[in-house]
Amino acid sequence: MTRFTRRDMLRTAGCTLAAAAMPRAGVFAQPPGPVMVTLSNYMAAAAERPLPPDVVEHVKLHVLDTFAAMISGTELAPGQAALRFAKASGGRDTATVVGSRLLAGPIDAALANGVLAHSDETDDSHGESQSHPGAGVVSAALAAGEQFGISGTRFMRAVALGYDVGTRVTIAMGGSDFRYESHKSTHAIAGAFGAAAAAASAAGLTAQQMRWVFDYTAQQSSGIGSWGRDADHIEKGFVFGGMPARTGVTSTLLVQLGWNGVDDVFSGDDNFFLAYAPKAKPELLVEGLGSRYEVARTDIKKWTVGTPIQAPLDAVELARQKHPFEVDQVKGVVVRLAPDVAAVVDNRDIPDICLQHMVTVMLIDKTASFKAAHDKPRMKDAEVLRQRSKVQLIKDESLVPYLPARVAIVEITLTDGTRLSERVDAVRGTVRNPMTRQEVADKARDLMTPVLGAGQTGQLIEAVFNLERLASVRALRPLLQRA
Repeated sequence: MTRFTRRDMLRTAGCTLAAAAMPRAGVFAQPPGPVMVTLSNYMAAAAERPLPPDVVEHVKLHVLDTFAAMISGTELAPGQAALRFAKASGGRDTATVVGSRLLAGPIDAALANGVLAHSDETDDSHGESQSHPGAGVVSAALAAGEQFGISGTRFMRAVALGYDVGTRVTIAMGGSDFRYESHKSTHAIAGAFGAAAAAASAAGLTAQQMRWVFDYTAQQSSGIGSWGRDADHIEKGFVFGGMPARTGVTSTLLVQLGWNGVDDVFSGDDNFFLAYAPKAKPELLVEGLGSRYEVARTDIKKWTVGTPIQAPLDAVELARQKHPFEVDQVKGVVVRLAPDVAAVVDNRDIPDICLQHMVTVMLIDKTASFKAAHDKPRMKDAEVLRQRSKVQLIKDESLVPYLPARVAIVEITLTDGTRLSERVDAVRGTVRNPMTRQEVADKARDLMTPVLGAGQTGQLIEAVFNLERLASVRALRPLLQRA
C-alpha cells in the first residue's frame, strides 16, 4: 500500500480547493442577454434623453423633499452620526455634505447624505418595490454630479433613471413577497441599484460600462431585515440610504477609472437573481422603460412618520374637520390596519414609527409636527400615556386584499356617545392623492428653516424648482450647507 503522508494530504487538499476556485468552462464567454442589452442601452442614453414635462416636475418635488429630509436629519441622532463619519473620514473636498460645513470625497459624501436623508421617516417611499428611492438615488446623483460637474438638467435625468432602475430590480425579485420570504432588505437592494444607475448616468458611462457597474453593484448588494430591530434608526438610515448611495458611487467610480467586469450579472451562470431570488422575473427590469417613470409612482409623505401611520393620521384629521372635538372628549380610538402593516408600527420604541403614540399626539396637538414626531422623552409623559391608553390597534385581515395600498379605518368614540368613522384608501401624498407643489414646498420649508434660516431655505426651494437653469449642480452647495 502506498504511504499517504500529511504533506500529500495537504497538497491534495490544496489542489482540490484551487480546482474549486477555477471558473467552470464557458463562464467567461457569456454575452449579455437581451434584457441587459436593452437596460444598459437605455441607461447610457439617459443623460441626453429629455424627460416629459410632468416627469420633470415629479423629479423636482422628490429632490426637494429629499433635500429637506437630509437637512432636517442633521438635528437627529442618525444624521449627527453621519456628520461625525464625514468629519472623521477626511478625503478630498469634492462633494457637499448637506446641512453642514463639511466637504468630503464623493463616496463618503454619498454615504453621509444617504443616512441624513433617512434619519427618520421623512423621505419618500415606493410601495411596489418596497423601497425608499430618494435617500440613495438623490445622494448618489448629487455626489457624482459634483464630481463630474454636470448640469441641473443632467442631474434631473440621472435622478429619474435611478428611480426607474432601482425600483424595477426589487419589483422583478418579487417586491413585498420577496422581502418577507427572504428576510433580505428590499430597501437596500433597490437603493443600491438605483444609486448606481444615477451615479453612472452622471458619469456619462457607456452601455458596456453600465453593465460593469451593475456587476460591482451586485457584488456589494447587501442588507437584511434585522434593521427592523434598530431602536435608534441609525442602522436603518445606513441600510436604507447610506449604504446604497455609497455602493452606487463606488461602483461607478471603479468602472469610470477603468475597471471591467462581468457583462451580464442578471443572467448566465451564478447570476444575481439565482443567488438572491430564483423566482424572479428579469423581464420586469425593462417593462415600461421610457413610458412608465417610477418617480411619478413614488409617494411623498405629508406627515414625517412611518408610512403605515400616514393613513391613520389623515383619518383623524378628516374626522376632526367634520366634527371638531378636544382630546378630553375622546373616550376611545380604534385603528384598523392590515396585519403585516400594523406589525411595523405596533407599540414601537421610536415615536415616528409608533402608531399608538403618533395618533395620541395628533389627538392632543391637532397635528403631527416634525418636532413632535421626534420627541422621544414625550413618549413617557404622564398625560400622553393617559391619552394613549385610549388608542387600540386592530390587525384587520379584511384590509389585506387592498395591499400594497395601506388602507386604514379609524373609529373615534366621544364621551357623549358620538361615533366618528373615517376610512382612508388613498393617503395624502400618494400617487392617487398627490400633494401639490405648494404643499411639498411648505413641508420642505418647515423642515429646513430651523437649520438654514428662512432666507436660504427660500433660495434653495427656488433653485430646485429651476434646476434646468443650473449650469452645474455644484451651484447648489452654498444653499445646501449651513452658512
